[in-house]
Amino acid sequence: MLSTSLLLVSVSLALSGAGEQVLVSGGDYRPLYMSKDSPMQSVASFYLDKYPVTNQEFWQFTQDHPRWRKERMAALFAEPTYLQHWQERQGSVPFSAPKAPVTHVSWFAADAYCRTQGKRLPSVAEWELAALASETQADGSQEPGYKQKILTWYSTPSQGALADIGLTESNFWGVYDLHGLVWEWTEDFNSSLVTGESRADSAIDTKLFCAAGVTGAVDPGDYAAFMRYGFRSSLEAKYTLPNLGFRCAANAASAPGEEDEKIH
Repeated sequence: MLSTSLLLVSVSLALSGAGEQVLVSGGDYRPLYMSKDSPMQSVASFYLDKYPVTNQEFWQFTQDHPRWRKERMAALFAEPTYLQHWQERQGSVPFSAPKAPVTHVSWFAADAYCRTQGKRLPSVAEWELAALASETQADGSQEPGYKQKILTWYSTPSQGALADIGLTESNFWGVYDLHGLVWEWTEDFNSSLVTGESRADSAIDTKLFCAAGVTGAVDPGDYAAFMRYGFRSSLEAKYTLPNLGFRCAANAASAPGEEDEKIH
């Protein structure tokens, strides 16, 4: 029989609309580091979770798929700090903030979670397209104060405990917390800089590095976007960081849940 605390979490999860998605309309997209004369990239419409995945939701995932539990995590798929903010307590869930975004989660674990939901991690292009929206416009980049507001959060030291999801206004698409709460894993987080294995890889776009990236960038003043690209390029899939969470996406051509994969 479930303890009272576990039962309350299960009921709360069922009532919370966990994993609810909204449709983000696709369009032409030009990555920050490309010049204004570069051809646009097309992003198809896609579904995106309204909120980052929470401690509560990820805990339920570990109950259903024990191989991803803290005590069973293989070193190949996560650092020793995997879920280190969860403290085991007899007869209770191992965290005090069920509605806060889960962190200390590797790319492998985030990918597995999304696939069990019949979803996937969003691509960099999808995430950036959705995150470009302000509260009133699909592209809020020209609104006064838009860039500075985002940059202020990126440059502010962590205050320790994370806030719950959904406490701020949603953006134009109805998505919450793309900025101001945690960094987020993307499906192709490590594809921006290196496309091959050699240090001399001729396919690496050297414009992405330091000042070279600013001189020809689409928007040299979008420092927050440069920070995101720099952050992603420093990651490895097994990293588990205290300020890195995730949310899921899905192709618009199929309803979320139709392509569920068995992850044990």
